[in-house]
Formats: sequence, structure tokens, C-alpha cells
Amino acid sequence: MPDFAALRDAMVDRQLAGRGIRSAPLLAAMREVPRELFVPEGVRDFAYEDGPLPIEAGQTISQPYIVALMIEAAGVRPGGHVLEIGAGSGYAAAVLSRVADSVIAIERHGALADLAAARMARLGYGNVRIVAGDGSAGWPDAAPYDAILAAASGRHVPDVLKRQLKVGGALVMPLGAPGEVQSLFRISREGEDDWAQHDLGPVRFVPLIGAEGWKE
Repeated sequence: MPDFAALRDAMVDRQLAGRGIRSAPLLAAMREVPRELFVPEGVRDFAYEDGPLPIEAGQTISQPYIVALMIEAAGVRPGGHVLEIGAGSGYAAAVLSRVADSVIAIERHGALADLAAARMARLGYGNVRIVAGDGSAGWPDAAPYDAILAAASGRHVPDVLKRQLKVGGALVMPLGAPGEVQSLFRISREGEDDWAQHDLGPVRFVPLIGAEGWKE
């Protein structure tokens, strides 16, 4: 069996710190969370490779660097209240939970939401709430958030998501059509009706399906 702890440390050193990820709480969280427990057993040996992996329900788990890039770009820090859209296997939500105080993660596939919730319970990550539903409209009941991360690509940034940010908070999500190279954007709320947008570079994500996203 691979030495997953050693592989995890090497991943953090080479793929994250080596590419410019600087947040100490984030790097510590990535060293702690066992990514091998968030992928199907058949691909666990590849859990710390520099790339995405297939998970249940025909979905994928993002490569570790993209997870870290999005969390750092969103400015997630201790004390924060965070919303994740597209929980998938729960890995990014688990990492977020080791940095922020509270995390809500929405997943439209009920089976994935159940698996992610079971993993959180098994690992004792009690400050994460996994909910099943349409994440394209966010989760207004627990708003406002210090940060929102969307692990699916939309046609635009839904205004309903922007409005769920605290002033001073940031939303990170990819924009672009399914099957094409997309762009990852950071949208920061600088005032009640004032937002700034910054392009973080090319990415590939599954489409954001829902009332504020693409049609299935």
C-alpha cells in the first residue's frame, strides 16, 4: 500500500507551495485531509497525482492545485463562513473546513451528497454541512458568506450568488461553455452594489446545471 502521508506531503511541497500557494493555514489543511478517502477505491493509488480523477455519478474531483488555487484566491481564512457549490466527493469542503469556521457545500447529485456527508462524519469534520440541491442559486438561508467557491462552470456569474457575499468577500468560479476551455474568475464585493472581477487563467470544469446555470 502506498505511503499516503508521504505522498500528501510531497504533493503539498511540489504541486502547491512549488507553484506559489502561500497561505499557511491552507497548506496545513492540504497536508491534513486524506484525499485518498475522497475517491473510489480503484483510483486511490493516484490520489496525489497532479490531475483530476473520476468519482461516482460520472463526475470528477479537481486536481489538488486547482482546489488550493480557488481557496487561496477566495481569501478563505480562519473565522470565515464559506459556501461551496458542487461538493462532489466532499474533498474541497473538507479542506475548507480545516481553514474556515463553517462550511456549507451544495451538491445536485443526491448520491454524491450522501457519500460526502458520510465522509465528513467518519473523519469528524463537524463544521461542514452537505446539502443536496440546486447550487446555482446558492444557499441564501445561511448568507452572507465571506467566500463562495463554485466547482462548476457557468454562462455568467449569477447575481443571486454575488448578493450572498459579504462586502469584502470574494466569489471564485469558472465561466465558459461545457467542453471548452473556460476561465476562472475572482469576483470581489467592494460595496453594496460594487464588484470587481479578475481573470485567474484557463481551466476545465463540469457545467453548472440549474436555474441560474446551464440546462441539463
